[in-house]
Amino acid sequence: MSAARQPSPTVRDEAAVTATDPDPGPGPDSGPGPAPETQAKKPRPPRARRAAPARGVRPAPELGAEERARLLEGRHHDPHAVLGAHTRRGGVVFRMLRPYAKAVTILAKGLRAELFDEGDGLFSGLLPLTGVPDYRLLVTYDSDEVEVHDPYRFLPALGELDLHLIGEGRHEELWTALGAQPMEHQGVAGTRFTVWAPNAQGVRVTGDFTYWDPVAHPMRSLGSTGVWELFLPGIGEGALYKYDITRPDGSHTVRADPMARHTEVPPATASVVTASRYVWRDEEWMAARGTVPPHQAPFSVYELHLASWRPGLSYRQLAEHLPAYVTELGFTHVELMPVAEHPFGGSWGYQVTGFYAPTSRMGGPDDFRFLVDALHRAGIGVIVDWVPAHFPRDDWALAEFDGRPLYEHHDPQRAAHPDWGTLEFDYGRREVRNFLVANAVFWCQEFHIDGLRVDAVASMLYLDYSRGEGEWTPNEHGGRENLDAVAFLQEMNATVYRRCPGVVTIAEESTAWPGVTQPTDGGGLGFGLKWNMGWMHDTLRYVSKDSVHRKYHHHDMTFGMIYAFSENYVLPISHDEVVHGKGSLVSKMPGDWWQQRAAHRAYLGFMWAHPGKQLLFMGQEFAQGSEWIESQGPDWWLLDSSYSAAGDHLGVRSLVGDLNHTYRAAPALWERDTVPEGFAWVEADAAEDNVFAFLRFAGDGSPLLCVSNFSPVVRHGYRLGVPQEFPLWQEVLNTDREAYGGSGVHHARPLRPEPVPAQGRAASLRLTLPPLATLWLRPTARS
Repeated sequence: MSAARQPSPTVRDEAAVTATDPDPGPGPDSGPGPAPETQAKKPRPPRARRAAPARGVRPAPELGAEERARLLEGRHHDPHAVLGAHTRRGGVVFRMLRPYAKAVTILAKGLRAELFDEGDGLFSGLLPLTGVPDYRLLVTYDSDEVEVHDPYRFLPALGELDLHLIGEGRHEELWTALGAQPMEHQGVAGTRFTVWAPNAQGVRVTGDFTYWDPVAHPMRSLGSTGVWELFLPGIGEGALYKYDITRPDGSHTVRADPMARHTEVPPATASVVTASRYVWRDEEWMAARGTVPPHQAPFSVYELHLASWRPGLSYRQLAEHLPAYVTELGFTHVELMPVAEHPFGGSWGYQVTGFYAPTSRMGGPDDFRFLVDALHRAGIGVIVDWVPAHFPRDDWALAEFDGRPLYEHHDPQRAAHPDWGTLEFDYGRREVRNFLVANAVFWCQEFHIDGLRVDAVASMLYLDYSRGEGEWTPNEHGGRENLDAVAFLQEMNATVYRRCPGVVTIAEESTAWPGVTQPTDGGGLGFGLKWNMGWMHDTLRYVSKDSVHRKYHHHDMTFGMIYAFSENYVLPISHDEVVHGKGSLVSKMPGDWWQQRAAHRAYLGFMWAHPGKQLLFMGQEFAQGSEWIESQGPDWWLLDSSYSAAGDHLGVRSLVGDLNHTYRAAPALWERDTVPEGFAWVEADAAEDNVFAFLRFAGDGSPLLCVSNFSPVVRHGYRLGVPQEFPLWQEVLNTDREAYGGSGVHHARPLRPEPVPAQGRAASLRLTLPPLATLWLRPTARS
């Protein structure tokens, strides 16, 4: 060793001392992070040993050729048995793997010993010590020295209970055991890396801290669980990383972490070490949110795509605008289209690669927490779309993760999703089921999410979903039901409801599967609510017809009441209905622009009064004429007062606000939403008139009358039977008000029932029905 390199005899206590090497060249997914220790160069050929200058250092026993090859090629299941420090007869053997290093020196109290260079980045030596000291490494490169801890002197940083629960598929906080966890271990700060890869011959950590060369950091297998682990001292938040996996056939694949809680901004694909520092301020919301079950509470949802609601805004910037806008409109909840990380923005988030990471397009995980917190403090619940039905085939993500089908089903027919070119999860494998169940809990616990809307449930429930004859195999009973998926959904719902009080799960299930919202202990799937896709299709078909033809489709509007109380329903006018050539909601209505807007308003009035909760996609609250395009978002310019008269787009938005505020103040519209006692038809058969009328009842019996006229003519003296015990009825909402853009036909004064029988009731109201409009009336006093 040259005199210029003679160190101080004192062992330094800093975590690391680094200096950058000249222009090492970018690696894949390169980006900011901790200073690297090695350069991305090809391994050097073996070199002859050279004598170590420190006294007492003798050559260590040589590694066998096979073990050396396994270590260097990433096929070793227990690198800690070879690397690090180990006592043996004659002293302690030190062996380090530091590619591209010129020298490795052991530093300890009263000890400084340079190891022999074995070639290929291996350094070793036998020191005459009676035990392993508390040592560090001084690694010398061409012109730099780095003082670091040795990762291979640490015990496993994952406990036996964690491993047991993982093996059983019952780790309900799986994200605390797997993935990259910044922590202090044996008194040293660093990051524990753990990954499930049971088919791998070996796994190594690679990242920007090694210039994406994986050789130096092989992980150890933790037994039959298939989990691999390595604690890397000195690596902290912000580090980019992936796993280099040696497949069963000996080839390598570099993968993002399935449990990553933060990722690079797409299209970059590296995982990012992260830890939350967020301090929540929504204690009042969290304590109160489960007081009333959602199906017995006001529940109206504004669905939006975060990235395009206000294009270009970050999570924190959205927090400045979204809560105020939703509060003004009066919605109780927002539903966010998937926020989990996804590589292709055009998928809207429905092809997920990072199930545990909010998309980095708008900020980090704590920034997303800030947005949720802001909504909660504004009194708004947060629902997120959750996608456990499938995942994309990207070769850096979950597909054949460790060289064989792992997250996907081993049967190619079961694995391949026929509609989306994606892969379906293997719900029968306990570790995969655990991955998904814990993921549902993760969003609710870590981000205070109030609801999970589960996407594409029907595609999970049926083995023959979108498959022809010969393309699927019946279950053990000869049926078409996917029994593994049923068990998974039941477990997910039961676990979420047990662990996360006040959370609601919502199924997008488009078939007549029985018991979707029934309890799991009675054989149901256990969801809290279900999207009513049948009601949506039927009613949209009706309003899309010219008024003269609507009489032939009259019962499209009434048929939903035959099954309205079989499940706890949400009435969804979602993003799916306003894209891909379907047109916006207002554009589905026939007639001129006035008639289109009038029918749009009348339909919303009918929807808000109908049994079931409401969901409306962004842009439809102000009758946007064009369909949604994710690259540009809603046409906000339509609300510019210089363009939009009070009765035009601004008027429709005002109506939506009044619908929500009136709805929330009327228990008859939500208190008995899921039981027959909360509803009664007044007029269900007036097909020639295009008129519908029904009563809703609160828990105390107080009613609200909803009347819809889907004809463009005013109907004078229209008689409707009402409960006779109420002497006066007041109009509380009229979608034909001039302020909304209507013609202004309304009842300015309370109406007194007349003792004239109608529709089987002894008393009736004589009404003037505005054209293409919905009225709500309720009693002003009891007799």
